[in-house]
Amino acid sequence: MIKISQKLKSELWWLIISVDYDYSRITIAEHDLNDELLTLWLEDKQDFKNSIDECLQLDIRTRDFARIIKAENLNSYEGTKVHPTKNFAYKARIEIDTPLQWYRSDASPVEQQWAREALLKAMLTQLVETGAAEDYNY
Repeated sequence: MIKISQKLKSELWWLIISVDYDYSRITIAEHDLNDELLTLWLEDKQDFKNSIDECLQLDIRTRDFARIIKAENLNSYEGTKVHPTKNFAYKARIEIDTPLQWYRSDASPVEQQWAREALLKAMLTQLVETGAAEDYNY
């Protein structure tokens, strides 16, 4: 679960409402990754902004981003391993690299985009599901 501040929840809800609940209209205008945070700037595909300052800025901890990469199996593939002592083959997930190192060094630009979009989808899903659960509890 990604920790989302109340202010950010409100801003995300306003973005969701402004796109008429059509999540496919929400796009990542720009991104930046450092050791601490992944920053995404979001906008409506049908209402492009003139500058990045007009977009909704999301700051996500890199460990949350890494968790999404791992959960979506983006940094691994299905392969065959051989047991080291018993000499039999079995199917397993083979990790290419740690999630953030994979993103920075191994992932193609398209795979990096998929990882960012997976994070956005996970955040929006979490927001909607927790919002629905809160409404149900009232």
